[in-house]
Amino acid sequence: PYYVDMNQNLFLQASLHSPDQNLVVFVDTCVASPNSSDFRTLVYELTKSGCASDSTYVLYPSARSDVARFGFNTFSFVNRFPTVFLQCELVVCRYHDYSSRCYQGCVSRFKRSADS
Repeated sequence: PYYVDMNQNLFLQASLHSPDQNLVVFVDTCVASPNSSDFRTLVYELTKSGCASDSTYVLYPSARSDVARFGFNTFSFVNRFPTVFLQCELVVCRYHDYSSRCYQGCVSRFKRSADS
């Protein structure tokens, strides 16, 4: 566990540990939940499909392609829940494969209406 105060900036880093230096890591989706075993019922989206859902979410530059750095302002799920758990989905791609998900950045997909 990591203990922080409310409205504190929290900085995170995800590192890929591989002998292959031609890999890139990308933060695709991060959600928070007050329940460590349920990330569907009561969740708060920080980022989805590479797009920030929370106004305080920031993706920071990294000198290494195998390291993703990001941060956000801490919060709570209404005072009933003293703990917040974070679950992030990361994508690993080949370095310089510009058609891969890692190089697409924010991807917002809109559903078409079935009436037309």
